[in-house]
Formats: sequence, structure tokens, C-alpha cells
Amino acid sequence: MNPILFYCYDAYCGWCYGFSPVMKKIAADYPHLQIEVLSGGMILAEKPVPIAATAGYIQKAYPTVEELTGIKFGADYLWHINHPELSDWFPHSEKPAIALCIFKEFYPERQVEFAADLQYALHFEGRDLTDDEAYRHLLEKYSINPETFYSKLKSEEYKEQAYYEFQLCKQLQVTGYPCVLLQNSETKFTLLARGYTDYDTLKTRLEAALKEMDTPA
Repeated sequence: MNPILFYCYDAYCGWCYGFSPVMKKIAADYPHLQIEVLSGGMILAEKPVPIAATAGYIQKAYPTVEELTGIKFGADYLWHINHPELSDWFPHSEKPAIALCIFKEFYPERQVEFAADLQYALHFEGRDLTDDEAYRHLLEKYSINPETFYSKLKSEEYKEQAYYEFQLCKQLQVTGYPCVLLQNSETKFTLLARGYTDYDTLKTRLEAALKEMDTPA
């Protein structure tokens, strides 16, 4: 079988946001490598809780993410983190995961780019990913018909696909994000990154794993 690179992420994961440029570079440098982005379902409370529940943690963590990855969190996002008592955000991973499933149907080869755009929309532009309108600017960017997109966004079919991805990440024993695995065969997966990993390290590990696949047993 041809190798498949699985990138397990969550739209709400700040470390994944910092990892976006690394994955975009990998996707650009390995155009013939199939890359599947899977949503992990990091925040799936039956009763969503306000951003105030995690704002204190994010306040402490985001400068570390910026320092290590070079990414910047936007003022519109940080307003909600610094004024949680005034924010109307109730983070939930379901809707951005459904949006990604829909997008994959249109552009399977641009999954990494779209996932990065979702993260930028949240972490830099301060868009609420539980709000349907948070996706409209991306529909223009990718020339996706809004009526088609929004009807799919509300359908059970794509919701089921999103929850299938959440389960798949569990089956792959992913316990944190970002996580990158290379599927070498029907049953063999090689872990290339768990947590933020810089480009050179990831590329070296990927090259070694791909080379091993080419070596006859």
C-alpha cells in the first residue's frame, strides 16, 4: 500500500495552531504523499462550558506556544481569554470537525491548508467556531457554495463522519494533540510526532520511516 500520513489535531488546540506552519511545509514538500487530517474531538462536553473554564490555563500557556513555535495569537482571540467573564464563547470541537469533513469532500488534497485556516480563524481572527458564520469567509476563499456547505453542516451524515474521526483517533491511541503517524501497512503505524515538533525533526523522522518502507523485508 502507499503510505498515508495521519495528522491528528483539534481546531481548538493551541499547540496544533503553532504546529500548522510545520504541517503546511510538510504538505508542500511532499506533494505526492497522501495526508489525512483527523479531528480528535478535544472538547466534546454534552453541556458546553464557557471559555472561563479554560481561560486561566490558556493565559499561562499561549506565551509558551508563541515562544516555541513563532506563531502569534491575535488580539481578537486574546480578548476572550483575558476577559472570560465578558465572553459569550462556549468552545466545542464538533462543528469545526464537521466543517473539515465537508471540506475534504471538495478538496481532499488541501486538508492541511483548510485545518490551518480554521485554526487561524479562531486563534488569530477570534472567530467563534461554534457559530455557522465563522466559516463563511473560507467558503469564498475555496469557492464552495454556501447553500451546499450549510445544508451539509446541519446533516447527520457529516456529523457521523466527524464522530468516526474522533473514534479513529482513539483507536490510534492518540491521547494529545498534535500527533502525526505514518501508516506503513494495513496494521503498522509509525509515530512521528506527539506534541509540537519542529519541521527538521519531523522531516528527519518521516524520511527514515519512508526509507524503511522501501527496504525489502
